[in-house]
Amino acid sequence: MDTRTQMITSIYTEGDEDTRLTRSRHGQMEYLTTMHYIHRMIPTGARVLEVGAGTGRYSVALAKEGYQVTAVELVEHNLAALRKNAAGLENLTALQGDALDLSRFDDGSFDAVLLFGPMYHLYDAQDVRRALDEAVRVTRPGGVLMTAFLSVYAIMHDCYLNKDFPDGLEENFTGSFAVRHFQEQMFTGYDIAEFEALFAGKPVIYLTTVAADGVLELAETSPDFSLPDEAFEHYVRYHLALCEKRELLGASSHLLHICRRQPG
Repeated sequence: MDTRTQMITSIYTEGDEDTRLTRSRHGQMEYLTTMHYIHRMIPTGARVLEVGAGTGRYSVALAKEGYQVTAVELVEHNLAALRKNAAGLENLTALQGDALDLSRFDDGSFDAVLLFGPMYHLYDAQDVRRALDEAVRVTRPGGVLMTAFLSVYAIMHDCYLNKDFPDGLEENFTGSFAVRHFQEQMFTGYDIAEFEALFAGKPVIYLTTVAADGVLELAETSPDFSLPDEAFEHYVRYHLALCEKRELLGASSHLLHICRRQPG
């Protein structure tokens, strides 16, 4: 097991990944936003590959809605939970695998590919290119690729807006404020334009970049934060109406890059 795999396994074995998208308002918003765009972009019944599927929160939900789902997960602990959550779903196949190697799948095998976890934990530029190239390769011409990533600015605000701010600067930026990526970060964040540029020259058509959870993760660090159900329903409508606005993207912890594989 290489160092990256060891680190990822440690993170997700010790944490409670299965409830991440339900136990907080920002997790709920991330899930609702992502599902909103899946439903908008990918027709029911489509062949969907989720890479970095975790415990199957998306894969299981989509299979229950009638999508033909293949879920790939690296961490054995998560994979076991995924298979348990998917029990009885004949249209969901759960496999262990890495975003860097999707060679078991033929070119253009899927109508849509969801790359929802791997980009948080890829630090070497060659690995980043390889994961994206593999995801593009297995997407059929005209199919949709959705890639989740983190905002480096939201990381600074959510995690380091306190006495540790100097440590955050050192971990995430060079002295000239260029964004840094290295394995000891565990979770690596991007400038939005920097991430979008990763797709330059690839056979894809850019569609949009979406703020998945907005400012809610930062808001929930406040001890007096409160967003009861009725207010949250209004916030959801507000967020979904505005989540593609460029001026709001960097404040969102989680973002979603959406593109389409070039036809032909």
